[in-house]
Amino acid sequence: MTVVGAVDCGTNSIRLLVARPDDTGRLIDLHREMRVVRLGQGVDATGRFAGEAIERTRSALADYVTTMSALGVERVRMVATSATRDAANRDEFFAMTAELLGAVVPGSRAEVITGDEEARLSFAGAVGELDPARGPFVVTDLGGGSTEVVVGDAGGVHAAHSADIGCVRLTERCLPSDPPTESEIAAAREFARARLAPAFDAVAVDGVHSWVGVAGTMTTLAAVGAGLVDYDPEAIHLSRMSFADLGAVCERLVHMTRAQRAALGPMHPGRVDVIGGGALVTAELAREIAERSAVGELVVSEHDILDGIAMGLVN
Repeated sequence: MTVVGAVDCGTNSIRLLVARPDDTGRLIDLHREMRVVRLGQGVDATGRFAGEAIERTRSALADYVTTMSALGVERVRMVATSATRDAANRDEFFAMTAELLGAVVPGSRAEVITGDEEARLSFAGAVGELDPARGPFVVTDLGGGSTEVVVGDAGGVHAAHSADIGCVRLTERCLPSDPPTESEIAAAREFARARLAPAFDAVAVDGVHSWVGVAGTMTTLAAVGAGLVDYDPEAIHLSRMSFADLGAVCERLVHMTRAQRAALGPMHPGRVDVIGGGALVTAELAREIAERSAVGELVVSEHDILDGIAMGLVN
């Protein structure tokens, strides 16, 4: 069976999935890893990648290349999303990825994908293991720089929109204090609400039956809400949170100091400073979905754009 490597490089993290299909075509994970590299550091303000951010990404990708080579990857695809769409000096990033990925599959390099394709790949990965009878689904992929809102069912995507709002972008713009002040939190809510409104105007959610959230903010909220001592992907995958419980966790994290967040067992160190911004975006997503549909809970999936990329490589 063909072994494939999928790499997702976002604003906050870079992630790797090495997988192969079984006899039914279902993906079997051989390796899954995430590193917080903060590639989008300062991009919202400067429009450029910081040199140290590219170097952090280079170091992580070099390790990923070693892993993919050791596991016999035959096909590889690396996608870059929000921060790379916005950076004026992205050619430096592309040259670096071509140099490293070419050691796995000659000619490979990262590619920037549109918000629409990002949304569709996230949807494919997120709903792959869900009962089709629970659809139609609204899938939200909350990243560092953008948030994708997608509606679809087992037949595919019906509508998608990428909003320029994410945990890093919101934190850098609106939440400089530790802990955030009430005025900063109020301004951040308004900013998130304004950025998400076009997504829900473009993507109708009134007929959906399930909300599925993917990516690090959502999985971290689920882990904290469940009171986990350590981060446990198996416990988090396809877990559910009522809107009331979700709202309580979001409010708690927003008002915490960074030291208090860092002391939470399942909190990744690279998310400590931006999880408050992610929680605010999540709360606004919940508010919009509650107002526009009959959905009353969030389903959190560990499978997302990485799985969508890998599925495309084996199909």
